[in-house]
Amino acid sequence: MKSLHRLYPLLNTVKWFNGINTVLTISLLSIILVSCKSSPEQSAAAPPPPSLPVASIVSGTQTTYQDYPASIEGTDNVEVRPQVSGTLDKVFVDEGALVSAGQPIFKINEQPYRAALNNALAAQHSAEAAVVNANLEVERLTALVQNKVISDFQLKSAKATAQAAKANVEQAKANVSTASINLGYTLIKAPVSGYIGRLAKKRGSLVNPTDVEALTQLSDVHEVHVYFSLGEKDFVNFKSQYAGQTLKDKIKQIPAVTLLLADNTEYAKTGKIDIIDGQFDKTTGAITVRASFPNPAGLLRSGNTGRIRLSLEHKDALIVPGSATIEMQDKVFVFTVGDSSKVKKQAITIVGKSGENYLVNEGVKAGDQLVLSGIDKLQEGMVIQPQKAADKVAVAITKK
Repeated sequence: MKSLHRLYPLLNTVKWFNGINTVLTISLLSIILVSCKSSPEQSAAAPPPPSLPVASIVSGTQTTYQDYPASIEGTDNVEVRPQVSGTLDKVFVDEGALVSAGQPIFKINEQPYRAALNNALAAQHSAEAAVVNANLEVERLTALVQNKVISDFQLKSAKATAQAAKANVEQAKANVSTASINLGYTLIKAPVSGYIGRLAKKRGSLVNPTDVEALTQLSDVHEVHVYFSLGEKDFVNFKSQYAGQTLKDKIKQIPAVTLLLADNTEYAKTGKIDIIDGQFDKTTGAITVRASFPNPAGLLRSGNTGRIRLSLEHKDALIVPGSATIEMQDKVFVFTVGDSSKVKKQAITIVGKSGENYLVNEGVKAGDQLVLSGIDKLQEGMVIQPQKAADKVAVAITKK
């Protein structure tokens, strides 16, 4: 019996080890079952790399266009003002009328000026009569002096009087001329051909040369001048692309420019840049440029606004379709394809735009492979499957 009591601890130890083995066995079986269930998912094939269109970057000559706000003025913009004061008797034209140079447009009451002319003529006649009397006196005294009846002092005095009488005639004639000019000023004629502006004074109004407001404004618009401004950088780029030693020579090489009207339509006639201001405006940092446009139909008027469209030619520019770019944090990026078909995110510097294409001078080079679309889902170093067939599309785009 004592030996059996000694065996009880040994039997308990064996039972404990058997329990541990059972737990380990169950855990191992569970792991194996889980592994068997997950192994099909892990062994599934990874998704293939995305197939995206790729094309080579090419270079070529492209022309870009830049628009500049412009103001339009007639070749002659004349303020019509009275030269004499008086009552406005007649207005021969209406607002907006087309008049020819020398055509009467206003009439001021002439009666006071005609009376002044008559007075001046009367004074002239009186002065001329005084000359006749003075000459007669000189003749009479000359005979007396020759006969030694009187001294020559009286003759000299008579001759001086005759000279004064002649001077009075000259002065009277000048007064007549002044009165005649003033009378002529009562009929106001068009100084140039053009269109009549608003009529500030109506019939019966009192007009004066010192009036603040002119009677009207007359614009000669058979040809118009269009003024616009170029910033310093734009002016340097614009000037550098034309041959010539002087600015005058370069102006001759500038091609015709286009005028865009307020409704964004192109004016039918092209213009020519003919004048560039002599200095930059210190306030705006811009220089004024003038282009002249023919206006035979009178469609353009002084005060119109529009935009001048200038062309700028870029030689050997790298051409990147706009659809192949993405903008992030004020920078523009493209994805190029490198070794092992891995893409690289690359920042580019844009110098212009031609249609839907960007002109680039930094960041990429000719011959680089460029991802054309689907770039919003790409990441740095991602592998793609390039579609080389898209090269033809890219080349067609760049040749627009």
